[in-house]
Amino acid sequence: MLARIAAALALVGIALAGHWFDRAGLRDNVDGVVSFLDVVYFTMITVTTVGYGDIVPVTDRARMFDTFVVTPVRVFVWLIFLGSAYSFLLRNTWERWRMAAIQRRLNGHTIICGFGATGREAADELVRRGCPPGEIVVVDQSETALEEAIAQDLATVHGDATHNAVLTAAGIERARSLIVTPGRDDTAVLIALTARRLATHVPVAVAIQATENEVLASDAGATVIVNPTSFGGQLLAGASRGAHIADYVSDLVTSHGRIALHERVAIASDVGLPLRDLRPGQGLRLYRSGRAIGFWEDAAIVEKGDIIIEVLPQDGP
Repeated sequence: MLARIAAALALVGIALAGHWFDRAGLRDNVDGVVSFLDVVYFTMITVTTVGYGDIVPVTDRARMFDTFVVTPVRVFVWLIFLGSAYSFLLRNTWERWRMAAIQRRLNGHTIICGFGATGREAADELVRRGCPPGEIVVVDQSETALEEAIAQDLATVHGDATHNAVLTAAGIERARSLIVTPGRDDTAVLIALTARRLATHVPVAVAIQATENEVLASDAGATVIVNPTSFGGQLLAGASRGAHIADYVSDLVTSHGRIALHERVAIASDVGLPLRDLRPGQGLRLYRSGRAIGFWEDAAIVEKGDIIIEVLPQDGP
């Protein structure tokens, strides 16, 4: 918008300067004197219309300037005006209607609060894992961020995700999961609190920058807490003890790796089997009544209702 305003002012400035320096080629049919205010008036009238005849160019040079400079300026100014009108009225109205229609149909979708670097990477990874872009809703206060999301065919909601109405508009009660990446720990905790109050059943993954704030995020109801700084440090430390550890972890957490972690509820054919004997994947851990049980433990015999974490081979080479 600022670029359009600057372009329009620059074009009008060119016409104004030309008229002022060649004011001798203009004639005022009212009082016969062409003042600076007369030049400003004549320029604006000429740029926006064809003039009223009270001030007219009388020399060939002034007429040629109006023909080959002012007329194109008029055309470009009108194009800028029409483009702005389309952007602010037609396109924005259409986008609001389109997003409202998408939001009404949302069910089992993923909400991303904050579309900075981390939020964009989360959205990209979801798409790479097979999630349709239309099932991802981005909530942000930045128009620029929302434009980037729209360009990727993601649904958007403009507003502050710490407010109930904004998360409700994003369909939090019908969401499959919520990813919170606002870039500030205090905001992340508030969003988690708001989401947990509105939808107690929705898993909430929160990105936290400072280790001491992880407890606050947990108290706010975060299901998963990711600290990029500490995770990166842990990965680097682990890699220093084994050259292939970082490569293996990367395989686990990215869509383009050879293996992938998968979480599922135990099915009838799993019940009674040791966790390590599950197929087609390799069972790593199960959760029973809030307790985590590793495949090496004696209790790692699958029971009905257990949540299983397994590693599966990815398709492809």
